[in-house]
Amino acid sequence: MEILLIENVSKLGVRGDVVNVKDGYARNFLLPRKMALPVTAGNKRQIELEKERAEKIKAKELASAQELKAKLEAVTLSVTKKTGDQGHLFGSVTNGEVGEMLKAKGFEVDRHAISLPHVKETGTFAVEIRLYAGVIAKLNLEVVAEAAAE
Repeated sequence: MEILLIENVSKLGVRGDVVNVKDGYARNFLLPRKMALPVTAGNKRQIELEKERAEKIKAKELASAQELKAKLEAVTLSVTKKTGDQGHLFGSVTNGEVGEMLKAKGFEVDRHAISLPHVKETGTFAVEIRLYAGVIAKLNLEVVAEAAAE
């Protein structure tokens, strides 16, 4: 079934794309959730209007993502963790923790958009945040050993 996406759908397409999907996926998931419109001869004009609206929304979202990227790349995050003798962490730093640190600094970022390497030792690590299609902010995460209380 050929459909027009009204919302961004992960692993399928972005708003305004016309894609082919299986009938059941369209009828049971996309159409009831108002994420897509069926492409028929009767709604060609509505599809054209929806594509124009989608292009305007894409431009706004891209501009706001670029602006957020500039702000995020100026930020350096620092986290203090308990470590062993050689500087290895007890546990690790997760993308959820990075999301909470960003939230504390005033940035609202989904934790699923944060990509960081497996952090198991102290040091500085590069964190990537997917803000929009093709817009990835890169910032530094500094992991510091917690001072031992003796």
